[in-house]
Amino acid sequence: MKKVYDRIVDMRGNLITVIAENVSLGELARIQKQDGRSIYASVLRFEGSKVTLQSFENTRGISTNDKVTFLGRQIHAVCSDALLGRRLNGVGDPIDLGPPVQGDSVEIGSPSFNPVKRIIPRDLVRTNIPMIDVFNCLVKSQKIPIFSIAGEPYNALLMRIANQTDADIVIIGGMGLRFDDYQAFIDNAEKSGSLDKTIMFIHQATDPAVECLLVPDMALACAEKFAIQDKDVLVLLTDMTAFADSIKEIMITMDQVPSNRGYPGSLYSDLASRYEKAVDIDGSGSITVISVTTMPGGDVTHPIPDNTGYITEGQFYLHDGRIDPFGSLSRLKQQVIGKVTREDHGDIANAQIRLYADSKKAKERQSMGFRLSKWDEKLLVYGKLFEERMMNLEVNYSLEEALDLGWRTLSECFDPHEVGIKQTLVDKYWPRLQ
Repeated sequence: MKKVYDRIVDMRGNLITVIAENVSLGELARIQKQDGRSIYASVLRFEGSKVTLQSFENTRGISTNDKVTFLGRQIHAVCSDALLGRRLNGVGDPIDLGPPVQGDSVEIGSPSFNPVKRIIPRDLVRTNIPMIDVFNCLVKSQKIPIFSIAGEPYNALLMRIANQTDADIVIIGGMGLRFDDYQAFIDNAEKSGSLDKTIMFIHQATDPAVECLLVPDMALACAEKFAIQDKDVLVLLTDMTAFADSIKEIMITMDQVPSNRGYPGSLYSDLASRYEKAVDIDGSGSITVISVTTMPGGDVTHPIPDNTGYITEGQFYLHDGRIDPFGSLSRLKQQVIGKVTREDHGDIANAQIRLYADSKKAKERQSMGFRLSKWDEKLLVYGKLFEERMMNLEVNYSLEEALDLGWRTLSECFDPHEVGIKQTLVDKYWPRLQ
């Protein structure tokens, strides 16, 4: 039986306080306005008989005697194959002028997948981006952020991954997007031909903060539904800093005591409960999560990237329009390098990074006016080629093509005995690329 109350005692921003009984945290409520329109809200907090609701829309026009009906259920996402190619907002309503989505009702914010059904990640997710595939492999069911600052092309990087991944379904969760960023995702999906396997949950910067909180939950709830249907799902979330800032905004409105830099003490749990949805299901599909975390002021010790680093399995560090090889790390890459990839993968990747680090030192010596040795000159040539061929985010190579290109680059700059690779691998791959 639905519970109806008409004692609204306080309104602040999108927060509404009503006198009610026997309601549960997260329960959905409908507020009937005097003009006949209804808006929806969810239970955010209760103190005795005072229940605080977070409205999904502007509260303008609500009066203190409007009727509040508690629906006895949590927020649900509607999930089916009809979602493919669709765009929805944070509460799951279509924003692409299409019809309402029909399908199964799935509760959002549910616990992470049963650990008994989880298996050890062991499959490579190909992106055709050398700085990922060669040096910091993305592994199926991995959870990994892109650490960046505002102005870097992190959304463009997500679009490339969406276009080139071999995942069955791509779900994009956009939070705090400007309209041009939102339109860029649409244009990219249409141009690349990936629209028919893409689902978008979009919160724009002008939308209520509560919708920003719901976007990752909606995206991940649908991802779980598809994953148990034997689908490999790639979830792309941008930007988790907007998500954390929305939590902070709501917390301040509720007069809660802040923790580090104004963020709530629950920030770690709030982030972890979303990232831990990444899973490789025994006998079924998988969920891989790539998110963007913009670091305010480029500060990696800021609470958002700091907490994220403890939760996730590495990071892609986007710097000066490139994935930085020294700041990036994939903690799961050893699960696939040399096991599901070519035998020379680990050696050629390590050699290239080591020599690129040496080339950076040679460049410093050059800038300081020191006389350069022949070895330094070789390193400088190599460093330039490495940046053009491997670090450029515009290049598009399969993993095998990138490995071959790595061998060719080394052979153009060094003699075989100078690269520090096992002789058996040099004998097998070096002559073939001359």
